[in-house]
Amino acid sequence: MTEVPTVTDPAAPDGDATESEAAVRDRVVRLLERSRTRSIALTDAVDEADLVAQHSPLMSPLVWDLAHIGSQEELWLVRDVGGREPLRPEIDGLYDAFQHSRASRVDLPLLTPPEARAYVAEVRDKALDALGSTPLRGRRLVEHGFAFGMIVQHEQQHDETMLATHQLRAGAPVLHAEPPPPGPGPARLGPREVLVPAGPFVQGTSTEPWALDNERPAHTVDLPAFVIDTYPVTNAEYTAFVEAGGYDDPRWWSARGWAHRVEADLRAPQFWERDASGTWWRRRFGVVEPVPADEPVLHVCFHEAAAYAAWTGKRLPTEAEWEKAARHDPATGRSRRYPWGDEEPGAGHANLGQRHLQPAPLGAYPAGVSALGVHQMLGDVWEWCDSGWEPYPGFEMFPYPEYSQVFFGGDYKVLRGGSFGTDPSAVRATFRNWDHPIRRQIFSGFRCARDASAAEAAESSGVPTGGR
Repeated sequence: MTEVPTVTDPAAPDGDATESEAAVRDRVVRLLERSRTRSIALTDAVDEADLVAQHSPLMSPLVWDLAHIGSQEELWLVRDVGGREPLRPEIDGLYDAFQHSRASRVDLPLLTPPEARAYVAEVRDKALDALGSTPLRGRRLVEHGFAFGMIVQHEQQHDETMLATHQLRAGAPVLHAEPPPPGPGPARLGPREVLVPAGPFVQGTSTEPWALDNERPAHTVDLPAFVIDTYPVTNAEYTAFVEAGGYDDPRWWSARGWAHRVEADLRAPQFWERDASGTWWRRRFGVVEPVPADEPVLHVCFHEAAAYAAWTGKRLPTEAEWEKAARHDPATGRSRRYPWGDEEPGAGHANLGQRHLQPAPLGAYPAGVSALGVHQMLGDVWEWCDSGWEPYPGFEMFPYPEYSQVFFGGDYKVLRGGSFGTDPSAVRATFRNWDHPIRRQIFSGFRCARDASAAEAAESSGVPTGGR
């Protein structure tokens, strides 16, 4: 992969960057309200015992997430942007994610559920006061409402984390949603792969107003031709790997992946069980049901995804390959804001926002296809990429190092595209996520890629492959 210095970003439309302050304030109010409605729904769905319990050492108690949401909002919007006195300075350390591991947070003297609810409500009132009285100009933190957009995204990210905690909790179902739209069926899906031509594209952004620091700056990346799956890998396809003995054959696994498979005794995706008849079942938010064949596979770690890809003779895409397949428009040479264009995500584009509590079947969102013909790149499942977590060339930390910078170079793999639990305000085609390669309680899946053959590369470049 050849990386070229920062270039002018042609991807983002001018609309967000030039909208009036009044329009920005209206949008912020709407998105803050949507985030809080979701936070309340996720915490009101269970009783106080469930709120304060630790359902997994990988996750915080739900009540910690709720108060942490308020703490971050207070730090940035009330104290910094609003210049107001601290509400509860004595609790700052309790809700600093870097001071306490998730496993230890259950033992902290946390706010009780009623105290946490009262705290986040008081913080929100003062944050809205700050929104109404602060000019959204003259300081980078507030330009185009950035600090408010950062807090919207932060709350929605923790809402998705709380949704993952709900998946880990035992007991009867407490969350409910309509099923996603149907797909056209395997016979009508079309080609399983898409050839992406060689050449440069613009990765990242320098103009998206609420993009976070790790998405910046826009820069040109020149890639050779490659082939990527049109759709994510399905449950049916992954079941074939499991039943062919894929978890018992170290040939398909990296040395590190095999060591983890053995140590963790991985046998199938998390939450799957096979009954005596050979039928696979899954537990989904307290509901036990047969594994749907045509949904993207869910709750697999990076090592499982890479092993499956090797078993098929393929590999996982790099992060740059994933983004080119999602954003690049070969007709115009520009990179789109979303796979389908610059229009904000709607219900017909992608499975986002917890409208459904599961991935959608393949082909359920034809309006969301990318210019290169790749489907379901936003929503449904976070997709593992075979890239480490690194800064883009020209990266500048803003506004604090603990969001991105302190994680660069660590033991992480990149995930892209969001899941059914990701809010549209918290994902775009430039958005970057990362996690440890052994994690699978997150809503993670994948699609495969491979190098283009010589004939395919020549075809993509228009070079004749035969004689004169």
